[in-house]
Amino acid sequence: MSVLTPAEPVALYIHWPYCSRICPYCDFNVTRDRGQTDTQQALFEAIRTDLRTQARWLGPRRLASVFFGGGTPSLMKPDWVAALIEEARTLFPVEGDVEITLEANPTDAEIARYRAFQDAGINRLSIGIQSLDDNALRFLGRNHSAREALIGLETALSVFGRVSLDLIYALPEQTLENWAKELGRAADLGVEHISPYQLTIESETAFGRAARRGQLRIPDPEQGEAFYDTTQSVLTGLGYEAYEVSNHARGMAARSQHNIHIWEGVDYIGVGPGAHGRLTLPPDYDLAHGPARQDKQERAHGRLTFDSARHSTVAESNLKAYIARISETGRSVTPERLPSGEASEEALMLGLRLIEGVRLERISALPLTRRDDLIADGFLELGNGRLRATPKGRVVLDRLLLELLS
Repeated sequence: MSVLTPAEPVALYIHWPYCSRICPYCDFNVTRDRGQTDTQQALFEAIRTDLRTQARWLGPRRLASVFFGGGTPSLMKPDWVAALIEEARTLFPVEGDVEITLEANPTDAEIARYRAFQDAGINRLSIGIQSLDDNALRFLGRNHSAREALIGLETALSVFGRVSLDLIYALPEQTLENWAKELGRAADLGVEHISPYQLTIESETAFGRAARRGQLRIPDPEQGEAFYDTTQSVLTGLGYEAYEVSNHARGMAARSQHNIHIWEGVDYIGVGPGAHGRLTLPPDYDLAHGPARQDKQERAHGRLTFDSARHSTVAESNLKAYIARISETGRSVTPERLPSGEASEEALMLGLRLIEGVRLERISALPLTRRDDLIADGFLELGNGRLRATPKGRVVLDRLLLELLS
């Protein structure tokens, strides 16, 4: 492969693991915020060091997007958010407007920070409302009411030009009729982007433990498909395009550019405890000095070198261990080269989530012996150099992928 040029983009994901409470359905890498000021300061400094180190590995690139996720990054000090945004802009040249998203909740403490986050450089807010029903919010363990959700959303829309909201469906007592009404209410609020997610019961969560004890009913697949169909039909009728399996936007400009970058295979740096990344590293690269040519003597001393290829990174998930490792070594991860087949499988799984599908050159290493049969059966289609799932195929995308990769 050739060396990447400065024009090649890189996105940035920043993971802030703190939450005011841990939701019973959440299996993300999170920790309870108990006011650990010194530890949080140390984490901020570690994340900034981690970002600088990985930027040095990559060499000149342009910044594609920034996403603050978690956890609850709206619990961060706005000054820290501003400092990390400024760091990213300094490390990677910026061309035009760059989407910078921050995840937030509609609690009083977070709403009060919205204007400060805008001043820090955030231009898109993703609000975890999850439901507009008080009973559902209590079931989901949320620390806001439906009224607070509406206040938070109204405030966000007055501050930010771009706002997205998250909703969870297929709850134990939820009906299709009630879900359709809730989607209509959400659309009436005026947001440009809605991300509806089916409730999934993960084994290591409070819900997972309750399900094993027989205290929680797990939604069956047929019920989930019925809720998915309702979601598509209602939101499409209200002017939202399902540009991705769980993301709906009113027009191209309303799409989440950061998420599209990930699904399309743009490189992205992941910093913060447990953060994942995907980096295409240039030849003659080493952990100590980045993309600089090495002589034979340097190679003999055991420095890591790579051909230009896609690499995965996974940061230490334990918060204190993450801070300690960066303090000791200056980095949180050791990039691991992805075999071409594995990289292509990942491209297929991510790309088929998009309504445009996956570019054929990204999956050329895969045999896909069942592809033509699935096209004939109406689950897939080819066009414009891409393989895409039809509406019929998107409903059963997980099974479709199993068929393609078997």
